[in-house]
Parts: sequence; structure tokens; C-alpha cells
Amino acid sequence: MATIIARSAESVHWYRQDGKPQYTVAAKDGSQRPTTLRDARKMDLVPSVTTITKVVNKPALIAWQLEQMMLAAMTLPRVEGESGESFIQRVDYDSKATGRMAAEKGTRIHESIERHYKGEANVEHEETAKAFAGAVSTYFGIPPYDGWKTEQSFSTNLGYGGKIDLSYHPSEKMPHGIVLDAKSKEFGPDDKVIAYDENLMQLSAYRYGIGIPMARCANVFASRTHPGLIKILEWTEEDLQRGWKMFNHLLGYWKDKNKFGA
Repeated sequence: MATIIARSAESVHWYRQDGKPQYTVAAKDGSQRPTTLRDARKMDLVPSVTTITKVVNKPALIAWQLEQMMLAAMTLPRVEGESGESFIQRVDYDSKATGRMAAEKGTRIHESIERHYKGEANVEHEETAKAFAGAVSTYFGIPPYDGWKTEQSFSTNLGYGGKIDLSYHPSEKMPHGIVLDAKSKEFGPDDKVIAYDENLMQLSAYRYGIGIPMARCANVFASRTHPGLIKILEWTEEDLQRGWKMFNHLLGYWKDKNKFGA
């Protein structure tokens, strides 16, 4: 079986019982709209791992968001005749600009890594994609094209699902398999990169979800400011067991809070 790279999403994602994504449904006018909790109940869908872990408060993220909001409020000029409500809306939108740009670039880097593993041409962030594959290959001892899978989605009978972008399942080379989560962020060679409990829970839930509950798990960070710079943070089995327990607590809470499932 195999290794895995996960992509977290900003919106709520749902999966069918066969593991395929159901991110949208048909609207009355024939267009596609985001799948809702009501749709999920009717269609017997399950929420994504990241939907579950979002119920946890993230103090560092909230502090950063508030800082961006205050900076926007101090620097945005007021428009003559503008209402307070309109100004607040502009401040809110402007304060999220940095996050939007980072997310957009992160998505393109992530897609470049996926395309590189598929052997496709014209990869946008080729230097980063090659460095990512090389770092993973060196760290785990498995060549980039030797059995790796991309975009593996799943659903479990525990009531959750997800999509894993790169996977390598158990083999003679790696008896327990590997589960990786690819992230991009701004950092340099001397910067310390940190993985959080939400990353741990995500990996723990993914490895169980695809049936390799003893897989090695790591977060692989690609720098957005230093192309080609990669850092790998592997979690211990003790941490992963703790992450699995925490995720299950959140899963139960989410289901009870939303009156979802049995």
C-alpha cells in the first residue's frame, strides 16, 4: 500500500459512502452550489477530516487575523459619505488579502507537486516540486515514481472522509506505509517550522481512513519564499496515537452538535 499528502480546505467538504467527493450539488437554476449539511443528511454523505478539526479554537490564527484587521483599519482611507458598516466590510475584506494570496500560491504549489508525481509537463513551480519529491525520496528511501498515488479520496464507516493527495501503501520497502501532509508557508533555511495538533489529528485520521493504521506520518513543508527549500517533520507513534484519540473526541462532538448520523 502507500504514502499520502493531504490538502486542507477552507470550505466544508463532503464525501459519498464510496469515498468520492461531493463538494457541490445542482442548484434549482441548474448551476452548482456548495453542498450543505441538509444535503449531506439527504444524500448520506460524511464530513471531511478538516471539517471535524475546524471545531477546535486556534488562538495563534485568531491573533494573526485580528492583527491584520487592525492594520487594515489603520491604513485604509475612509471614503467620503461611506457608512460605518461599509467601511467595516472593506476593512474585513482587505485584512484577508494576505491570507488569500498565500492560499492561492499554496494551491498552485500543491498542484505542481501533484503534477510532478504524475509525470506531467509544464509544472508551474517545478523547482519546488522536484525538491519536494527529492526530499521525500531521500528521507523515506522510496523513489518519486515507485508506487506513489495522488488524490486518493476515502470514506470510513466511522462517519468521516477525506482526500489524500499523495499516497504510498505498505510494501517490502515500507511495511507499514507512509502518510504525508504537504503544506506551503513562508520560511527560510534558519527558520523553525512547527506542526500543530490539528496537523497531527489530520494525519492520524487519514492513515486509519485508508486502512494503514500504523503508517509513518509526517508534515512536509515547502517554502513559498525560498523555492526548493523543504522541511520534513515526522510524528512519533506515541503522538499519532494521541492524535487519533483527540480526533475521535472531536468527531463525536461534531456529530452530536450537528445531530448528524447515529
